[in-house]
Amino acid sequence: MNMTNNIRISRVDYANPSHAQALVAMLDAYARDPMGGGEGLSDFAKTNVVAGLAARPHAFSFVAFAGAGDDQPVGLINCIEGFSTFASQPLVNVHDLAVMDGHRGQHIGERLLAAAEDEARARGACKLTLEVLSGNPGAARLYKRVGFAQYELDPAMGQAQFMQKWLA
Repeated sequence: MNMTNNIRISRVDYANPSHAQALVAMLDAYARDPMGGGEGLSDFAKTNVVAGLAARPHAFSFVAFAGAGDDQPVGLINCIEGFSTFASQPLVNVHDLAVMDGHRGQHIGERLLAAAEDEARARGACKLTLEVLSGNPGAARLYKRVGFAQYELDPAMGQAQFMQKWLA
């Protein structure tokens, strides 16, 4: 069943309790998914993520809701503005993108990415960035379909690798 027309994309108001609840529920569902690590959010993260995002003026989020109200979140995108030193302009990193399993294939991820792109353009950003796990070919296809490509400066130097170092 295609419910694309019944999906509403809303900019998250971090001070709105129903939006905050939807963001936490979606982020927890994403964390529980194998693509999110397979383990739910900690109690600390559930309690603090919304306030943490709200405290950062460069963060913004959108939630996709099914139906008429804010009671059934089915998609989420969290974005954080950074700065491209080479372009000397803002950039926006898509930090989280998740769509509930029963709602995939309805272009919800595409619509969330479009909302993030519109906001990035309004902020004067030069590009969107994101990372995708190599074991998530469906997401990689989506990203390529909407215009993302592997990051490289010079093909002779190869493509960038996403790395991390935990500090705690």
